[in-house]
Amino acid sequence: MSKRFSSDKPFVVLYEDDHYIAFFKPAGLLTVPADRGVDQSLADMVNAQFSHRPGVPEGMKLHPCHRLDKETSGVVVFAKGHASQEALMDLFRDKKVHKKYIAFVHGRLRHAKGEIDTPIRDVKPGGGQEKKEAVTRYYLQEQRHRFAIVEVVPLTGRTNQIRIHFTELGHPLVGENKFIYRKDYNLKFKRAALHASELEFVHPVTGQPVKIVAPLSIDMKNFLERNRK
Repeated sequence: MSKRFSSDKPFVVLYEDDHYIAFFKPAGLLTVPADRGVDQSLADMVNAQFSHRPGVPEGMKLHPCHRLDKETSGVVVFAKGHASQEALMDLFRDKKVHKKYIAFVHGRLRHAKGEIDTPIRDVKPGGGQEKKEAVTRYYLQEQRHRFAIVEVVPLTGRTNQIRIHFTELGHPLVGENKFIYRKDYNLKFKRAALHASELEFVHPVTGQPVKIVAPLSIDMKNFLERNRK
């Protein structure tokens, strides 16, 4: 999926305080620069946007506290300084950030809720592979003719975890093309239909509860309109 984003159009701010700012990441945009440094990234573009704000100290940068896959839309939180970044990253590492996603998956789910706990292989430095614990909970929100709308709660944070787990369940994400052959499915979408809808945590600096919600992306809303019951 390739798309160009204009630096003239500001990214939507979903939350902000003295330590953190959360943006809506559109699908098709990397969270951080790739190794080649060719593709645009959300980090580069929101820093350019932030640096032009009145009152921002010269040289102050926003630092990403986590990542979303390029194809995934939704909430991404940045820190205003390295200390705040490390504090929130510690919460992610300690599984103290509650994450919710919305996904569209092929077929009809047999159960209204479930838990997938198949270990996922992580590629280790040097080329080796190791299976690591991976747990994904899901809740059926609505069953439509050829697909289901599910709320997904990953309890671990393995790479491509949600996409892999639903493929193994026999209900790959609509638009999935990395772990299945997309041409084998009649229902089409230009990307894996996955949206990071919510983050919830206790603020590591103030101690106050924080809940950040991202409305469903336009392309997923349009898909729902085109594929009514």
